[in-house]
Amino acid sequence: MPDFYQTGIITTLHYLGTGDVTKLERELVEDSEVDPIALVIPSLASEMEGPALAGIVQELAKVPYLNQVVIALDRATEQEFLRAREFFKSLPQPLRLVWIDGPRIQALYRKLDAQNISAGPPGKGRGVWTGIGYVLADQTCRTIAIHDADIVTYNRGMLARLCYPVVNPALSYEYAKGFYARVTDRMHGRVTRLFFTPLIRTLLKFVGYHPYLVYLDSFRYPLAGEFVLDVELARAVRIPSDWGLEIGFLGEVYRNVAVRRICEVDIAQSYEHKHQPLDATDQTQGLMKMAIDIAKSLFRTLAQEGATICSEGFFRSLRAAYLRAAEDQIARYAHDAAINGLHFDRHSEALATEAFAKAIQLAAVEVLEDPLGTPLISNWARVDSAIPTFLDELLEAVESDNA
Repeated sequence: MPDFYQTGIITTLHYLGTGDVTKLERELVEDSEVDPIALVIPSLASEMEGPALAGIVQELAKVPYLNQVVIALDRATEQEFLRAREFFKSLPQPLRLVWIDGPRIQALYRKLDAQNISAGPPGKGRGVWTGIGYVLADQTCRTIAIHDADIVTYNRGMLARLCYPVVNPALSYEYAKGFYARVTDRMHGRVTRLFFTPLIRTLLKFVGYHPYLVYLDSFRYPLAGEFVLDVELARAVRIPSDWGLEIGFLGEVYRNVAVRRICEVDIAQSYEHKHQPLDATDQTQGLMKMAIDIAKSLFRTLAQEGATICSEGFFRSLRAAYLRAAEDQIARYAHDAAINGLHFDRHSEALATEAFAKAIQLAAVEVLEDPLGTPLISNWARVDSAIPTFLDELLEAVESDNA
């Protein structure tokens, strides 16, 4: 039977009905007249060659309630930017491409650097931050939805369910996080299943009850790249520039929003996107880099919340206890896969947990050497204070690129 239990301190909105997207869209059309909605999609230029983005564009063309679509286009040459204008031109909504590597945007980043405000290194975090900045500069929309460009199974119902809790005035949420089951003929989501959740629960044993850890453990899929927030929150939050984006963003939401105004919403009965490789010998890319960045973000945020964790002995014990907890999780998932007739490779799951244990060790070394780490990208409120004309200049740069 459908799962309707509330298992954490945040509200969980389940997928229990028939999934009638037209009913949700009718309500969103009405609500968006008061609370206009922008969609920001961070995208690499290479995504235009992938299997997902063309399907996303086809589905978005059917969405009646979006007031604005913003594509934060990264790693794009001028030729690729021009091609992107053609690629997305079928969208009926007002569309803007934010050309991250274009000379106008790059000049604005240098202007920030001159004021000791960094937009961060190239990456998804910087793209999301800049896309949000454009929405704030344009001042047309009150709600910002964000999702990735690589969702192979995308349908417009995902976006409707994601936006609904924040846009509907009767629900009054300031932040909604998407979640879904990562299952095909096997279980996916290794970083969440085998790394993040066992690590959080191990930390709860070591640190004891801690509100921040309980908050993180309440999310079904904390690493999901789909979320919605109102513009006032968007102005206040800082954004990590690395793979710790989703976890760092959850930490910022925790600092700025009452828990009762935060929810997670089941947006899809099936979900598939591109899979990252896991190579324990290469900490510079794939799931290994993701796990290291997530662990660093988690450890540093936890220390900032007052937990005493930054010692070599603590991290050695944590790594050993994590491995035991992850091994227990593997057994649970093996049994779950068996009763559902799913393929399950126990050996590869064990290799993954060993790689993730190494990621904890590598993250701990970096945190002990540099407890503060790379600063988060400053929030837009600080940028506005330091350079009062900056958002106007960002708006002008984007409009000029799109002219």
